[in-house]
Amino acid sequence: MKGTWPAECLVLAATSLMFCYNSANNNNNNNNNNNTAIRSDITIKNKKEKTCTLIDVAIPAGKTVVQKEAEKKLKYKSLCIEIQRMWNLKCTIVPVITGTNGIVTRRLRINLETVPGKHSIDSLQKTAILGTSHTIRKVLQCEA
Repeated sequence: MKGTWPAECLVLAATSLMFCYNSANNNNNNNNNNNTAIRSDITIKNKKEKTCTLIDVAIPAGKTVVQKEAEKKLKYKSLCIEIQRMWNLKCTIVPVITGTNGIVTRRLRINLETVPGKHSIDSLQKTAILGTSHTIRKVLQCEA
């Protein structure tokens, strides 16, 4: 294997990683817009219980899942305060972070318990790993 990658392979890798991220969190809007408004990937508003849950999904590369979880909580803290003030609802932030290699934080299970419905950490990990392997295959085929 040569030491340098062709430019088209690097572009393909970046595009594939963005597609993998968008597919995993069902984010259909443009990630590169200059809009300063903060909006979570999923917002669950329960009027009966007077609660609001902000869910944000991320698939960071490397071993930065704990750091990314902290970033997400900090990023949505001001939005959560606004929701509490404007809608008079108790607001919680639920970061769902799975690394590209399937690593999850220790708090993921606790975070997912606050979200209604059944959730499988195994399936989150499987999705992240399959997306990563798909990207790697595409990049390696480009090199050949």
